[in-house]
Amino acid sequence: MRERALAEARRADRTRASARTKLHGVPYGAKDLVAAKGAPTTWGAPPYKDQQFDEDATVITKLGRAGAVLAAKLAMVELAGGGGYRYPSASLQGPGRNPWSLDRWSGGSSSGSGSAVAAGLVPWAIGSETSGSIGTPAAFCGVTGIRPTYGLISRHGAMALSWTLDKLGPMARTAEDCGIALQAMAGPDPADATVSGKRFTPLAARAAATAVRHVRLGFAEEDLDHASPEAKRALERGIAELRKLLPTAVRAVLPTDLPYGPMVGTVFGAESATIFGELIDSGRVDQLIDRRQVAGLKAAMDIRARDYLQAQRLRTVLIERFRELFRDVDVLLAPARVSTAPPIDAPLDNRPPGAGSMAAATPGAPGPAKPPGNTALIPAGNLAGLPAIFFPCGFGTDGLPVGLQLVGPPFSEALLVAIVAAYQRESDHHRKRPKT
Repeated sequence: MRERALAEARRADRTRASARTKLHGVPYGAKDLVAAKGAPTTWGAPPYKDQQFDEDATVITKLGRAGAVLAAKLAMVELAGGGGYRYPSASLQGPGRNPWSLDRWSGGSSSGSGSAVAAGLVPWAIGSETSGSIGTPAAFCGVTGIRPTYGLISRHGAMALSWTLDKLGPMARTAEDCGIALQAMAGPDPADATVSGKRFTPLAARAAATAVRHVRLGFAEEDLDHASPEAKRALERGIAELRKLLPTAVRAVLPTDLPYGPMVGTVFGAESATIFGELIDSGRVDQLIDRRQVAGLKAAMDIRARDYLQAQRLRTVLIERFRELFRDVDVLLAPARVSTAPPIDAPLDNRPPGAGSMAAATPGAPGPAKPPGNTALIPAGNLAGLPAIFFPCGFGTDGLPVGLQLVGPPFSEALLVAIVAAYQRESDHHRKRPKT
């Protein structure tokens, strides 16, 4: 978006003396499901390759007021992966290539956001998450990303995949940078009835230091049993580094009697089939690149109302379980992904649960009989609308990034940012740059 970026940069130069935010004049990129004037908003999908909107999404407007410069729209998995997809190539723009190794995937569905930040093309970018679409590219590309509490950021002007799960969030090098972006992105919006109206303010330095010292960390040691051989040692070291900062740690595990994978699949399957009903009914869905994606969207049309309602009922149970869990701990720690990035041409559904597949490990799922620990934290956290921060903690034996995640109770983003900012002051994983 060269012309728009230059115009916004010139405006930022003229108003530099009155700049009120740290984003003033800073370029960024937006995942291509966020509407922005001056470029197509393709949703990563062939049926929408020429789609343009005459107004900006609310989040783009807010960032413009903060003086940020929109430099690019960033590639994504078609329709954010709504029907499920088998190959990383499921995108109008082709597979998201990982800057650390171009024959590896950058992760979905915010593929371009992860790649662009890791490669240094933009300092930060907007991603979105329904169930793992910020966390996966953050982990695979070695960047930091925040999935905010559901309702913290307006989604007006962004493609809907699942009304009750979708969230927009920042991806950047550091937790501090993510916090700066989040402060401008969050807040009320009359155009989005699901917005909480709450704002985000980072903790001041002294308050952050005090909060970090007193954090009660919850984790499950068996999570590492699911790690791939390439990623395991880096994950172990990263957890050890974090525990030096957070000495108060106790065992905390997700309940094993809730089917997290089927729950999240039923919710966003039913909602996405409704959202894209016209696309499916018209037959234009067959223009999508990934055949599994097409089949998944069509199959989702047959999800029964009783199954959707049961999944929603179980969400209320899950939210209460999390509420109970957070009485004993302040944050939960788990691997962001338990493997490094898969090859660009690898079928994603052939990977075992937890080993970089898009399906999170679920109690009762096929595979080795290992205690699940918190391997389902991504679908569980999204179902409950909880915030998370994903951050790099080292590199696997194959030279690819490895990351961790912290999840907290609703609207605990300030604490999550403070913890990871403290970790990043003591480590240099986030400072590493790919050579490609």
